Amino acid sequence: MSQSSKHIPFSSTHEFSKLINDYLEGKGTALDFVQYAPNLEGYRAAIEGRKKHPINRNLLFDVLTKQYANLPQENAVNNQIALLNKDNTFIVTTAHQPNLFTGPLYFFYKIIHAIQLAASLKEAFPECNFVPVYYMGSEDADLEEVGSFNLDAKNYQWATKQTGAIGRMQVDDALLVLLKQLESYWTILPQGQKALEILKEAYQKGKTISEATLSFVHAFFGSKGLLVLQPDDAALKAAFIPVMEKELMSGFSHEAIQPTIAALSKDYHVQSEGRSINLFYLKDNLRARIEKQGEQYIVVDTDIQFTQAEIITELHQHPERFSPNVILRGVYQETILPGIVFVGGGGELAYWMELKNVFQAVGVHYPLLQLRNSFLLMSHKQAEQWSAMQFEEHDLFKPILELEIAYVKKHTNTKLDLQDQLNQLSNLYINIKNQAVQVDASLGAHAENLAQQVKAKLLALEKKMLRAERRKQSVDIQRIHRIKKELFPQNNLQEREEHFSKWVGQYGLSWIDTIMENSTSLESRFSIIKFD
Repeated sequence: MSQSSKHIPFSSTHEFSKLINDYLEGKGTALDFVQYAPNLEGYRAAIEGRKKHPINRNLLFDVLTKQYANLPQENAVNNQIALLNKDNTFIVTTAHQPNLFTGPLYFFYKIIHAIQLAASLKEAFPECNFVPVYYMGSEDADLEEVGSFNLDAKNYQWATKQTGAIGRMQVDDALLVLLKQLESYWTILPQGQKALEILKEAYQKGKTISEATLSFVHAFFGSKGLLVLQPDDAALKAAFIPVMEKELMSGFSHEAIQPTIAALSKDYHVQSEGRSINLFYLKDNLRARIEKQGEQYIVVDTDIQFTQAEIITELHQHPERFSPNVILRGVYQETILPGIVFVGGGGELAYWMELKNVFQAVGVHYPLLQLRNSFLLMSHKQAEQWSAMQFEEHDLFKPILELEIAYVKKHTNTKLDLQDQLNQLSNLYINIKNQAVQVDASLGAHAENLAQQVKAKLLALEKKMLRAERRKQSVDIQRIHRIKKELFPQNNLQEREEHFSKWVGQYGLSWIDTIMENSTSLESRFSIIKFD
């Protein structure tokens, strides 16, 4: 397919927080909360820092080899797994929940960024190897978010009765009904069949959601060298026992995060303050918080409770029954992976920027943080219409009212602002005031009040003139509304709302290659792609 693209700064979109914009631009105090700056020198330092924190590479090799044993073999994947045994191999990690049928578009974007970033780092540091890894957040329990997808402005929710960690749930009849609805959508699109076959092969009744997610991500990206790690694994969690034991015994993470939260909140919004114990208890269909009440450890909303000795015994005998929450999840990730960089969205990085002291408290390497790529996808027709209205690509992110006013002023033959008259009025009333106070000093305030009243009436008249001109140009104004609605569904970024089926159904799996071709790696920019 033919396409063109343009990259703009993230700050130009007005969609990202002050913390993230400051971090990317090196402003304010944002860099105080990370270990490495997001640039080439930062990556060089992250590689050296990672070397000081070795991990059990044999364990990682064995787990991944077992995980991929029953999947179609890809030389690219097998070669990447083999590289993990080398001390000069490092991981480029991104993470996401196992969203139903991939979920929103950015599920693809962050994986693609990890793949492209690994390739760029290999060029920059040829003496090292870099392997992209999708770390599956399979222990998430937010079924409302993870178990749904949007298609043509309609939300489809998995109506299952299963509970607990999403990744441990199984494909059931209710999920197959949703897949059937997706199938009926794809059959009317020219290129949807291949991707549909991948999902149907992945979501077989009885498979866990983790297994299904691994299957389709491997089908889409295995040939590109992506590894998928399913961290809900007893052997991997055994390596994390010392950290979880420290958390149960002392609640160290809550104490470690407090100074950072205090400093961060002076200039920025704090994402999470965590809890006194940042672990969940997982068993069968249960995922619930662990709290300490007096001398007892209780599993919230259950009858399960432990003494300190009992819960430490449970941890050592069944580490798979314990799950880190957002405060400790990154520490677990970097305990089992030789990572140098985490690729995440703005919200994810804001969480991570609270955690440097938590990593330091347990001697785990804190990686460089890289904001993932973002894209806005336009059709040729939308791009042509936008350009015909004399708007630039970055104008797409402006509010509707601002666009309307700019368009009307640009396409009218009448001068619509009264600024010249207001300036003349201001000078006139200054003279009136000066003359009045010579008669009586108290009349100065009265003259100023009269000036403000007249100014307010002229501004109201200016607004009425503008509204009248907008009515004259209503056809083009509606076109602005339509394009904005199409590109920003639910008044949100496209990547957070739309499903990939719309694009793969239209362009086939080559759509993935197009995103990869336009994906930045070391630099952070928002990309607008126009498809012909």
